Amino acid sequence: MSILVVGSVALDSVTTPFGEVKDVLGGSAIYASYAASFYSPVNLVGVVGKDFPEQYLALLKERKISLDGLQIEEGKTFRWSGYYEYDMNQAQSLCTELNVFSTFHPHIPEQYRSSQFVFLANIDPELQIEVLKQVKKPLLSILDTMNYWIHSKRQSLLKVISMVDLVLLNDNEARQLCNTPNLVKAAKTVLSYGPKIVIIKKGEHGSSMFTNSTVFSAPAYPLEMIYDPTGAGDAFAGGLIGHLAVSGDLSDNNIRRAVIAGSVMASFDVEDFSLNRLIRLTQEELYARYRAYRMLIHFDDQE
Repeated sequence: MSILVVGSVALDSVTTPFGEVKDVLGGSAIYASYAASFYSPVNLVGVVGKDFPEQYLALLKERKISLDGLQIEEGKTFRWSGYYEYDMNQAQSLCTELNVFSTFHPHIPEQYRSSQFVFLANIDPELQIEVLKQVKKPLLSILDTMNYWIHSKRQSLLKVISMVDLVLLNDNEARQLCNTPNLVKAAKTVLSYGPKIVIIKKGEHGSSMFTNSTVFSAPAYPLEMIYDPTGAGDAFAGGLIGHLAVSGDLSDNNIRRAVIAGSVMASFDVEDFSLNRLIRLTQEELYARYRAYRMLIHFDDQE
């Protein structure tokens, strides 16, 4: 089933203890779309400037990511620069240039409006509401956000949270949104706002999924080297929604499997800068790590 992804498309400049890149492909919609494309067709909605490199457009088309919803406007593409120290869980921003993204309003092409799976990546919650008003009732809608929107547009964020099925937050965002240090209490609070599922991402410490009746926790896949965690959360979301879209199964057990699929995708993303590792990724590698992940969390009851 088709997936609609709406979010930022950016040119990133990133420094970590293991290297540096400049003006590479980034943005929440890019990481999520590319990850999801391993499972199902993707319709991308975003905006770029006239300076957006043609090779990046070609790269997305090669993955059969539809770009009919990508607006190309006069001006420069959204740019972000930042760095990570040895604590790779926290990015330090150096410069954010919104450029054409500052006036972005998502227009959903008619052929995208019946997409059965919708991912609202990290953008202004008022724009996320605009998207939901343009699409037909999807089987599953997923929302991501960030601390900036929690602080600056809380009421709009709470409104859009009430309109979706699944909410993604990292641990700091969950604590900030719900004003509690306890993630279990935070998840229950978010569930009370209306969504059926809350997934709290904890970086190198994995993730936890909460519903009104179940809790599922998954560790992060153990890696010896992490080069660049930029986009890992969006790659997680892409793997998650991709797995659900290709199966069409929204049972609790399958959503748990989707959490693992998202964790696997994120584990590949961090092994290189930008999309470089995902570009080299094969289906065989993806499935092999999924199987290894399954063994990682498997255990038998004592007889």
